[in-house]
Amino acid sequence: MNHFLSNEEIYAILEREIVTLKLKPGETLSENQLCERFSVSRTPIRSVLQRLQQNRFVQIIPYKGTFVTPIDYSVMNQLIYQRVAVETMVLRDFVLQCSPPVAEHVRYKLEQMNSEANKLTDGTDSFDIDRFLQLDFAMHEVWFRETDKVCLWNAFSHPQADYTRFCMLDIVEANNVPDVLSEHKQMMDIIDRKIPIAAIEQLMQQHLYGGVRRLGSQIYTELWSYFAPLE
Repeated sequence: MNHFLSNEEIYAILEREIVTLKLKPGETLSENQLCERFSVSRTPIRSVLQRLQQNRFVQIIPYKGTFVTPIDYSVMNQLIYQRVAVETMVLRDFVLQCSPPVAEHVRYKLEQMNSEANKLTDGTDSFDIDRFLQLDFAMHEVWFRETDKVCLWNAFSHPQADYTRFCMLDIVEANNVPDVLSEHKQMMDIIDRKIPIAAIEQLMQQHLYGGVRRLGSQIYTELWSYFAPLE
């Protein structure tokens, strides 16, 4: 018996391919090809494409086609600004209330990140970018959950057309794993030593704006095709 994918499943596949840059900005999504690929009619495909457009992943241009959107640098930068402001306060509150068992839970997440990062140099070619990102998210999620800020975390961790793709570009082009791991170790140090908020804000700015720093001028040169025209 054939299994036909639901609209939700088709959406998740295409969203994932856009977020991971398998489908690059500017690429065309053909209705005919998608219908053939997923063995469905035009109606569910059009519904999925409209939802992707609502979430800024594609643009539907009448009589021309559907295209993967470029990354909007301004939107991405504002989302980083927002997250720095919010997560600085969340981590501060977490540090003030964190118990030893919860701190050990965070440390375990960090150890998992470190184990995955070590695969980059162990000669096995087994490093998994997706797993490293999931472990990164899992560590951050602890302080959002422990401070009852799950709604905020869900908003930050949900795939976003501009910020999430920029983060993936940072991994692929800038090999950000050593920097990210180092910064997470500093977060653990902040939790252990209950360092004041000024240090937390400085680290969060360094961590969350890291991609901007690492990619630097490449955004305007060899990576320009990933971005909407910069003013």
